[in-house]
Amino acid sequence: MLLSVNPAFSSVIEEYDEYSDEKVNAIIDKADSAFLAWSEAPFTERSRLMKNASDVLCKRREFLAELMTLEMGKPIIQSRAEIDKCAWVCTYYAANADEFLKDELVETDAKKSFITCRPLGVILAVMPWNFPFWQVFRFAAPGLMAGNTGLLKHSSNVSGCALAIENVFRDAGFPDGVFSTLLVSSKRVENIIKDPRIKGVTLTGSTPAGISVATASVSVLKKVVLELGGSDPYLILDDADLESAADTCATARLLNGGQSCIAAKRFIVTEKVYDEFLKLFVKKMNSKKMGDPLDPSNDIGPQAREDLRDELHSQVRRSVELGAEVLLGGVIPDIKGAYYPPTILVNVKKGMPAYHEELFGPVASVIKVRNEDEAIFVANDTSFGLGAAVFTQDIKKGEEIAKYKLDAGSCFVNSFVKSDPRLPFGGIKESGFGRELSLYGIKEFVNIKTVYIK
Repeated sequence: MLLSVNPAFSSVIEEYDEYSDEKVNAIIDKADSAFLAWSEAPFTERSRLMKNASDVLCKRREFLAELMTLEMGKPIIQSRAEIDKCAWVCTYYAANADEFLKDELVETDAKKSFITCRPLGVILAVMPWNFPFWQVFRFAAPGLMAGNTGLLKHSSNVSGCALAIENVFRDAGFPDGVFSTLLVSSKRVENIIKDPRIKGVTLTGSTPAGISVATASVSVLKKVVLELGGSDPYLILDDADLESAADTCATARLLNGGQSCIAAKRFIVTEKVYDEFLKLFVKKMNSKKMGDPLDPSNDIGPQAREDLRDELHSQVRRSVELGAEVLLGGVIPDIKGAYYPPTILVNVKKGMPAYHEELFGPVASVIKVRNEDEAIFVANDTSFGLGAAVFTQDIKKGEEIAKYKLDAGSCFVNSFVKSDPRLPFGGIKESGFGRELSLYGIKEFVNIKTVYIK
């Protein structure tokens, strides 16, 4: 039994029966059977259906946004924005997939030689609860437009979202079997990965989950793309616009209740501006209103589950025991639901969870450094490498730091890190490998084939 629980009130929304082995086998078989016809469908037809999917998302925007908020606690305004972004990625690939995957002629000694991109087959997507629609659509839009068929194993606490996504594609007119949901527990994923009908796997989730999926995939030599955890550093340099930086940093830390792999997590501030930045940052963080996520006046809802909230609090307490100081928040409120307040930790040092671990919630680790060089060193002193940002009014210097000195898959200057269909997204080190979105993302699950004609 898979439970959907409203984290704002700790109440059960619905119970879902887990699919039997027989049902899972039938769904995989249908996806495999649908692949041949779908892979041969012209781009014009795939594009028409993907635009339909965008239209369905727009028409069901309020229903889908409310479902998302009920199941995982995202503030309703952010849920609506997530549906809008999903519609965007559908139209983006509907318009560009043909160009991205067109044959490329290469001059050689052959009469004709070229590179062509052919779909692989059935791709399994193992997806998390924190962006329950966006994480799926940023795989599905390019994956289906490339000619693959897709299977979704979603996080168990957002099973309603998983079924709603399946309905979007069905009602958009996609052929039966092109996209389907599997309601199964995580312990069954390994056997599904090893099914010979599955040709590739993509996962967004924690580093331990990524290791598990990668191990299973590599054991049967299947392509895998991993977008994993992060502990994104935000560098506040001597010449930063502190008011703007503090505002951006607070937003970047608290978006989605802080439950984002690319959320700002470590704020590395040079000593010259440390006191002033901290004063502004505390004010910005403290101004955010926490409460029922269906109330649009609230900035922060609950954490997605009580156990996740409790683990976050444990990381805070263990850091305090090692010498960190709580400047704001840090106490579980005495109210029903999985709530945790905006929290700021200072005096964060090496050896503390707040320095080394990913804090997946509204907790900011503020680290004072002597200068720019030390800021860059601390930023890179992590096992993660997903995103990073630098704040400076010297744009040339900011670009140089972002391009050459920060070890991350996405580096932003004077803005918070975010994904965009037009730009590749992914990490290095323990934040995963492979890329999603843009030209690069659609080519992850294709056979880049050489054709040589004498």
